[in-house]
Amino acid sequence: MAAIPADAVTCPARFAYALAGEPERAAAELAEARRLSGDDRFSNLARLREVEDLGQLIPKVRALFEATYIAGLRKAGMPEE
Repeated sequence: MAAIPADAVTCPARFAYALAGEPERAAAELAEARRLSGDDRFSNLARLREVEDLGQLIPKVRALFEATYIAGLRKAGMPEE
């Protein structure tokens, strides 16, 4: 089993800044997440959805993920593709 990067635990919280009205801080956090990521999951939302495999989530959890995490990433400046 692969180790979970230490930063993975705080990653969703990083993008909450955008939802809280701090888009500049969220953009800086997105840049940091891209730097720390061992893959290109933060290059765009399509890639993130591919890596995160949202299809395995139950519909309510997937909807919450889209409404918060993905919304925060959009506001932080992550492109769709």
